[in-house]
Order: sequence, then structure tokens, then C-alpha cells
Amino acid sequence: MTAGPESSTVSHPEQQEISLLDILLVLAERRKLIFLITVIFAIGAIIISLVLPKRYTAETTILPPDAKSSSLSSMMTSQLGNLGGIAALAGGSLGLKNPNEMFIAMLKSQTVENAMVHRYNLMQEYHSKYLSLARKSFEKHVTLDGNGKDGLIHISVEDWDPKRAAELANGYVDQFRTLSQTLAITEAGQRRLFFEQQLQQSKDRLADAEEALKETEQKTGMIQLDSQARALIETAASLRAQVTAKEVQLQAMQTYATSENANVVEMQKELDGLRAQLAKLTGNQDETSGALIAPKGMMAQTGLEYVRRLRDVKYYETIFEILARQYELARLDEAKEGAVIQVVDPAIVPDRRSFPQRALITVVTTFIGFFFACSFALAQAGLAHMRQDPETNAKLSLLRQLLRFRRSPAIAHER
Repeated sequence: MTAGPESSTVSHPEQQEISLLDILLVLAERRKLIFLITVIFAIGAIIISLVLPKRYTAETTILPPDAKSSSLSSMMTSQLGNLGGIAALAGGSLGLKNPNEMFIAMLKSQTVENAMVHRYNLMQEYHSKYLSLARKSFEKHVTLDGNGKDGLIHISVEDWDPKRAAELANGYVDQFRTLSQTLAITEAGQRRLFFEQQLQQSKDRLADAEEALKETEQKTGMIQLDSQARALIETAASLRAQVTAKEVQLQAMQTYATSENANVVEMQKELDGLRAQLAKLTGNQDETSGALIAPKGMMAQTGLEYVRRLRDVKYYETIFEILARQYELARLDEAKEGAVIQVVDPAIVPDRRSFPQRALITVVTTFIGFFFACSFALAQAGLAHMRQDPETNAKLSLLRQLLRFRRSPAIAHER
């Protein structure tokens, strides 16, 4: 009784084993069906590739501004010595791995994309009710690549019209140039912006100082300080500075010498002489006083106030001139660094379509059709083989009936 089951378990797998030769026989037997399905897929691919609307891609290549240090900043770094090297190392390590990433981010900014949408009426072109949707549609038609070894940025724009594709690519660069001119991208551009702000502040302060000088002239009635008063003020200032210097030297000597020391005595005599000269000039024993002997009472004090106002004006004039020169140097460095976007290859009207690629679509679709036809043929052969077994055929019939939307009353009753 055990021999029968053992023989059946051994022979049954051998009967169900399928070899490669069996598969080739099935495919050869149904070669006409496979050929027909493959031809249908190929013809369908040709028709679809002919019906699909054409698209054209225009490409432009730009050279981004150089983000390296200018000649002036390099000179300043060299003067810093070791600190300059550390600063340069820190600046390089904190920068982006690829400088083009910043410019690509600027190209993808809403400012540039919104300007493109408004300039070329892309909301109407893409049938978008909202600006955000039109911007997203535009992004699908644009490809930005700045990861090449050449260090350039390649901008590709796809459109149904070849002329419009070239216009969009070149217009994209124009909008990017407009944005970059309003931003301080390079190191020189940042310095130029800083000096521009400082120059404006210095200009305002100079205007305030000139206004204060004008009010002083109106209040005192003095238009120009005479040479005598100017000489007195300058001499008094020089003597006061010498007195201060001698006092500091005398205090330093008294820390290690007595008052009877010859050098201390000599330094004290020189100090007394300077104080006497200052007292004669100021007419006051207190050398710190600013009053001077002048032919007319308060003329010295009036002249001193005028000199102070004039000194402020001269000071802010000097600051303004220095900042103006620095501002011009920063502008020159910015121009040398190529802050203006340079177009290497402008977009031209493409003479060939970029989509659809009919040959590629036909080959790929034909291969898919052939694979589908072979799978269908094998499935059909396997189903026919299963139908030869009565028990399996009955199960298949029951499965078909169960999969119907409307089952027969007999099957419903059985369930």
C-alpha cells in the first residue's frame, strides 16, 4: 500500500518539470501570435510618437562671478601675516563645496521665476490661475546644471516653439543678471556695499558739521579767523602738549629718584619755564585754561569756537574723501572680479526637436511588446495545460464563475 504513493510522489514532479526547451517549443508554436502582438505595439509606438507634440530645448551657458578675494583684500590678508592665513583658511572652509550652488539657488529664487512668468505671460501659456502654479510649471521646463568640471552653469529651457525656447533661455539670464546687480555677491561687492553705506553716513555728518559752522558764523559774526588768533591757538595747543609731556616724564623720574636729583631739578626747571610761557600767552596762571590774550575781549574765545567748528568740518571732509576713495577701489575690484554675468554660449534657436525621440520610443515599445507577447504565449500555454486535467479544469470554471459580477443562483445556493 505504500508503494503506490511513493511512486506517485516521485513521478509527479518529473511530469511537472519544465525545461528551457519546453519554453522554446511553446514560443515557437505560438510565433505568429507573438509576432502579431509585437507588430501591434510597434505600430502603436510609431503612431503615438507622431501624434505627440514636439518640444524644443534651447541651452545657454554662463560664467558665474568669481567669488575669490580681490587684489585689495589679498594685500590686506598678506599684511595680517599668520592671522591673515588663518582668516583665509576659515573663509575657505566655511564656504560652499561648489560655489555654483549659490548661483543656481539664485536662479531658482522666486524673484527670478516670478519675473520670467510676468515677462513672458507664462500664466496664460501654462493655463494657470495662480502665480505659484505657473512658477512650478516653468520649473518643470527648466534644467539647471552647475556640477560640471568646467565650472560653468548650463541652463536648458524646453518649449513647444523653438524661437520661444531660445527667448526664455536668454531671458532667464537677463533676469538673473538684474538680480545679481542688486546684491553684493562677491567679496568686493560686499566691501562696495559697506563703503557705500559708510559714505552716506559720513556725508550726513559732514552736512551737520557744515550747518553747525554756519550757525557759529551767524552767531559770532566771524567769517574767517585772522592769522593772529589762529597762531595764538596753535601755539597754546603746542605749549600745552609740551607741558603735559614734561609732567609725565617728571612723574616717571620721581619713581626712582629724589627731588634733589640733578635730572629731576633740571626737568622741573624746564617744566616751570613752559608753564610760564603758557601763562604769558593765555594771560592766566592756569595753563589748562583756553582763554587767550586778544586785542578785543572775547575775540579769542570766539575764534576758538570757530576753530572747533571748522576743525569738525575739515575732519568729516577728510573722512568723506577717504571713504570715497575706498568706495571707488571697491567698485573697481568688483568690476575686475566679473560681477557682471558673462554669457559663454547664448541660446540659439534649436534646429532639432528634443522630444519626442521617435526612434527610442519605437525601439523601447517594440521590446516591451515582444516581452508581453512571450509572457502571454507562455500564460496561454500554461492555461491550456491546466485544462487537460479534469480536476483543475473544474476549479478554473468555478473560479471564473466566482469572479463574475452576477453569480448564478446555483452557485449562490451552494455557498
